[in-house]
Amino acid sequence: MAGIATAADKAKDLKSRFLRAGTPPFAGFEWILAGRYLRARRRGGGVSVVAFFSVLGIALGVATLIIVLSVMNGFRSELLSKIIGINGHVFVTPIDKLFTDYEDLSERLAKVAGVRAAIPLVEGQAFASSPYGGSGVLVRGVRAMDIEKIGAIAKNIRAGTLEGFDDGTGVAVGRRLAEALGLQAGDNITLSTPKGATTPFGTAPRTKAYTIKAIFEIGMTEFDATFVFMPLAESQAYFNRDGDVSLIEIYLDKADGVAELRPDLEMAAERPVLLTDWRQRNRTFFGALEVERNVMFLILSLIVVVATLNIVSGLILLVRDKSSDIAILRTMGATPGTVMRVFLINGALIGFVGTLAGLLLGIVITLNIKGIQRVLFPSAWDPTVRFLAEIPAEMNTGEITVVVLTSFALSLIATLYPSWRAARLDPVQALRYG
Repeated sequence: MAGIATAADKAKDLKSRFLRAGTPPFAGFEWILAGRYLRARRRGGGVSVVAFFSVLGIALGVATLIIVLSVMNGFRSELLSKIIGINGHVFVTPIDKLFTDYEDLSERLAKVAGVRAAIPLVEGQAFASSPYGGSGVLVRGVRAMDIEKIGAIAKNIRAGTLEGFDDGTGVAVGRRLAEALGLQAGDNITLSTPKGATTPFGTAPRTKAYTIKAIFEIGMTEFDATFVFMPLAESQAYFNRDGDVSLIEIYLDKADGVAELRPDLEMAAERPVLLTDWRQRNRTFFGALEVERNVMFLILSLIVVVATLNIVSGLILLVRDKSSDIAILRTMGATPGTVMRVFLINGALIGFVGTLAGLLLGIVITLNIKGIQRVLFPSAWDPTVRFLAEIPAEMNTGEITVVVLTSFALSLIATLYPSWRAARLDPVQALRYG
């Protein structure tokens, strides 16, 4: 028995000398203590439950942030691609005289580096009708070689063909418009406009029937129910344009390169023109979308903040539960810094595990969000009511990094007060009153 007591005394002496001599910050035994404090015990089971819900709250908050931001990015990207895909990036309109030289002008603009296509257009409003109904439409006159360059149209033909588009006998219409009028490819659609022929009694409305050569589907309800594409020469005659066009639409290689190319485009025009771009035309829409996205980020960040408050309460409970252990460590030579680091590691582990779980959950849901929509909400996303038929999602690495770092930083901040309180614990009072 004496030998056993002597060995125990020597072990305590060595441990005491080791602790008094000082240990490097975040030494191995600090991590061991932090890990053991997080495990469930009969007395500390409540602490572990709080830690579990802290991890769960942080995970759900991070996942929600990633999913919502990805969906908002997807909406912006999808709307941008569809709106710009059919409307172009830069719009050139005349100032001093009409665009009777549109062929030469469009060729000069198309040669500017960074320009994918320059398309002259005749644009006007009309009323489309059939024996089954009628609807207001926006008619666009384009050349056959130009409509092939509009990927949103040429790549999304659902019925008919664009071959022979320039022969003046047919038009291309959106699928929603064709369905509303009860028409198919090969049927006739009647277009009426108040800007018809001039007579001694005034301007007579013009009404003419055209064959539907092609039906396209952009995927955006507003466009699929509104646009009618007509051969350029026919549109000039239909809207009384004397060999000129309404505007020239320019498609760029990069949508965000408008500002850099503006001087080159003005120089290539070689005449006074008015240049407007997609940002000016859609400033209100995309501005509102950006504000909504930022507000959603701030609101959903509160979920992470609330989850980190659970870390504070959990660590305070842990400090109270382990007050006797802390007192024994202090009497054996542990410094206040050692005690503080143990609880900092506790909070950091909770924050790291919760953030990592939320990151994985958010990425998995974002990558499969369309499949989840089809399974859980097959009829909730009505394309006749909303712009888009599916929920888009696009992850941004920079934003995800900000979310992860913010979550982890908030977790560390939440551990400061409980850790400081543990470091200031008086070992004598702790041992006396438990």
